[in-house]
Order: sequence, then C-alpha cells, then structure tokens
Amino acid sequence: MTQLPDTGYTPTRGELESVEAWFAEYDAASARRDIERMADLAVFPLNLVSDDSAGDSACAQWDREQFTDTMTQVMGDGSEDIAFDSVRTPVFLGPAMVVVFTDSTMTMDGATRQLRYADILIRRDGQWAFQTMLQGGWGDNLR
Repeated sequence: MTQLPDTGYTPTRGELESVEAWFAEYDAASARRDIERMADLAVFPLNLVSDDSAGDSACAQWDREQFTDTMTQVMGDGSEDIAFDSVRTPVFLGPAMVVVFTDSTMTMDGATRQLRYADILIRRDGQWAFQTMLQGGWGDNLR
C-alpha cells in the first residue's frame, strides 16, 4: 500500500467522492472521444509537464484549441473501441486542490497500454477541473 504524504488536510468523504465522480465523467468522455467535453472539464491555459527522448523535462501551456486538436490526434477518430481501467490515488493539498496519481490500463482495439500519470485538479465554483497534466514520454511533442 502506498503511504500518502501528510499534507495537513484530510478530505471529507464527499470531497473524495466528488473527485471520483469527476474522473468517471472524464473517463466516459474519453471513451466516447468527446474531446469538447474533456476540454469543458479543464482550466485553460492548461499546464503540461513531461520528459523528452533525451531525458530532459519539457513543459507547455495549451489553450483550448491546442488541447482539442492534440487530443483528437492522440485519441484517433473513434473507429476503435477504447476503455480505461484506472486506480487513482488523490492527495488533497486543501479543499480546492488535489494531486491525483493514476495507474491505468488503456485498451484500444484489443491492445493494452499501461499508463502512469498525475493530474492537478482545482475546485472553482464548487466544480473540479484539471489544470495540470503530468506524464512521462510526451515531451518531444511539447516543443
């Protein structure tokens, strides 16, 4: 079992459930390849952090158009079946900020791929939105 850091904030059951519900909605939009809905669940400019093939870090900020264009290319046209099986570990920094670590298996057209990433979600007007995406291996695309 992973030992979570003591951030000084203990989320309520409702806060944990609200993050789980947010990811359920995001995953459902991803499975449908509803890129516009995925973008609705973000705050722009969106921060992206990764590493490149040389082992150096790479960062970028995307506006909504860049997000939708890139995610459309990455996720394909929707002709293949896609599903996610994810285990998430939220680390709340306070009632309005959470870092969520995800271990996921993505299955697309029968082929599986293991993913490990983290998202930073913020709460605005009572709703969660992702603001930063962190995942290794995408840095060459961020330059």
